[in-house]
Amino acid sequence: MDFLLHHGVTVLGQWISIAELAGQVFALAVVFLAERRTLWTWPVQVGATVLLFSVYISAHLGGLASRQIAILAISLYGWWAWNRRSDPLYGVVVRKGRWTERAAMLAGFVAGTVVMALALQALNASWAPWPDAAIFVGTLVAFGAQGAGLVEFWLVWLVVDAIGVPLQISSGLYFSAAIYIVFAALVGHGWWSWNRTAKSVRRAPVTAASS
Repeated sequence: MDFLLHHGVTVLGQWISIAELAGQVFALAVVFLAERRTLWTWPVQVGATVLLFSVYISAHLGGLASRQIAILAISLYGWWAWNRRSDPLYGVVVRKGRWTERAAMLAGFVAGTVVMALALQALNASWAPWPDAAIFVGTLVAFGAQGAGLVEFWLVWLVVDAIGVPLQISSGLYFSAAIYIVFAALVGHGWWSWNRTAKSVRRAPVTAASS
């Protein structure tokens, strides 16, 4: 891993380590695969997690580094959940969250961010504890909702992207910041795609009953 962190390429005058480059490319691939609801989403996510953990540790971003460990655990859950939720016609079945589920996601994001930020401050693990914590908790909420097949997980990712771009720039991780911007475009399209699929799945039983 030291080799991947200390060797890299220069793009538009900005040096990028191989670990950061590969990790962010893998992360982009995860968004692309998730939109298509393929099980390959999860093993590719594991690869991105290992690479980005090393990048964030070297940049002294404790929250971003710690979240990679949590993402690994959630990825295993998502892999298991998507295997159980597969449909021969629609692939992985997705749906819109209930109001109670949306409220739980919001409450978890707010409360989790406060607790995580205070922990990062106490441990002196991050120079930007609040945005670092918000990204950490938002990522967990997004992946948890993704594993459950909830369309709203894409909207959580938009919030994470909005917080992540300025934090990455302030950390000198300009390539990662640019990737976050690309994420936002892919996430918007992913939300549209999943929302359309959720409507199709919801109409299917009604159509079958009418027939």
